[in-house]
Amino acid sequence: MKLERANLANAQPGGVEELLDRCKTTEDFQALSAALFKRVAERALQAEMAAHLGYDKHEASGRNSGNSRNGTSSKTLVTERGPIALEIPRDRNASFEPRFIGKHQRKLRGVADEIIELYAYGMSQRDIQSYLEKRYGTEVSPAFISQVTEQVMDEVRAWQARPLESVYPILYLDALVTRSRQDGAVNQRHVYVALGVNIRGEKELLGLWLAPSEGAKFWLNILGELKQRGVNDVLIACVDGLKGFSEAIAALYPTARVQQCIVHQVRHSLKFVPWKERKAVAADLRSIYTAASEAAALQALQDFDVRWSASYPHIAPSWKNNWSRLAAFFEFPPPIRKVIYTTNAIESLNASLQKVLKPKKAFPSDDAILKVLYLALHRVAEKWTMPIRDWKAALSQLLIVFGPERVKL
Repeated sequence: MKLERANLANAQPGGVEELLDRCKTTEDFQALSAALFKRVAERALQAEMAAHLGYDKHEASGRNSGNSRNGTSSKTLVTERGPIALEIPRDRNASFEPRFIGKHQRKLRGVADEIIELYAYGMSQRDIQSYLEKRYGTEVSPAFISQVTEQVMDEVRAWQARPLESVYPILYLDALVTRSRQDGAVNQRHVYVALGVNIRGEKELLGLWLAPSEGAKFWLNILGELKQRGVNDVLIACVDGLKGFSEAIAALYPTARVQQCIVHQVRHSLKFVPWKERKAVAADLRSIYTAASEAAALQALQDFDVRWSASYPHIAPSWKNNWSRLAAFFEFPPPIRKVIYTTNAIESLNASLQKVLKPKKAFPSDDAILKVLYLALHRVAEKWTMPIRDWKAALSQLLIVFGPERVKL
């Protein structure tokens, strides 16, 4: 026997219990639940209208008040119970802005959706529980919250194992630091991040990995995993100054050009410079990496050494020792240099991810870290410009430098 929603709409006090007794199947109960929601929602909207106008329906105080009811408009709301048709009250001045169901709202989020969104902002289970109780007056158990967020891990595992494109013209590799509990103790965890730029100029996070520390050996394992997932070629890899990084990349992608991040090198150089001279030193360092050619850059480095070696004897030698990796971008035309001489693309991503990591002194587990970062990533990716700036010019130059056999359009 299928229940009709009209039965509930006409039910008298006590009639709901009668309808509940008539529920024989799951379909019956879902129909009843939807009808209950419709009735409550429409009554709530009418109450909001009364509050908005300042008088109840048919009250004499509403005469000549300057605004009045103006019938209803139909709206279908998508809910966990299925689509529900509602009658939304209107006023003649069209100034009514309902809060129970927003003016342009077409979908009603369930509690599970809200829990996942709150979790994506780095809120703990306790914070989520407190928030939901204050907002809805309903206590949600930590076990239920954990069950909901655990569903995200299934997505994370599938996403982490998904096939990747065969060629990534640019690959940014970096790591950030957080903490999690391991066997009762709080330990530092390094989150390894691989951000690729595909042939269409779209930024794509290829994966997230956790380890106790950052090292070239672990990066080698990550690159091996990327290879297994279908990445056959990388044209340019942009990395920080981690020892052994270039060798790890060469082991899996021997034809990739490695560009060490200039920004990391500048920051390292300025660590030992007092504030009063930092601006002048930074300006002279800028003349090195903004030079028109590698020869001009080497001359600028020599000039820097002459001027500053007495005060800061370690800076120029550091640039010279890393020069083969720092100067790789000089091999390319200006459109490509803009994209690769710094790892700003991945640092910007990491800054967004750190916003959800920073409030937490320690996560309860590694899985908790991955869930939060995975959800945060989706919010960040929505703001990415597609494709990256000046990509067409850069791609045409990549085609000339690497040839059509590697730049497969």
